Amino acid sequence: MGELAAGKTAVDAALFEGKEPVLDAGNTATSKEDIGLTSTGGKARSNLLKETGGVVLAGFSATSSAGTITGTLGNRANKDISGAIITQKRANDGVWTCHVQQGTATGWKDKFIPTGCTNTAP
Repeated sequence: MGELAAGKTAVDAALFEGKEPVLDAGNTATSKEDIGLTSTGGKARSNLLKETGGVVLAGFSATSSAGTITGTLGNRANKDISGAIITQKRANDGVWTCHVQQGTATGWKDKFIPTGCTNTAP
């Protein structure tokens, strides 16, 4: 999922600069860095992600470089994968892992899992 991959790069850059990655384009705090996955209104920028609440950032802080970026497919995603959940998980050592879960996707097949991802919970 390319949209979340871009978020990984932005998270790494924010952490490298000593900033906390956030999903708030309107945040002007110098200690925080918007990673660009949502608009000021909190809507996902990608039309493949659920419009509201489709992107969640958790765990990252000024003192923790481990966390997750989670995206729920929806909006204009194919009906077979709409509702599937993709999580990019970052360990403290900077290694990212990808996890995909069926979620509420009614036509889900494991063959939809992108290369490099597993069908396990993060």
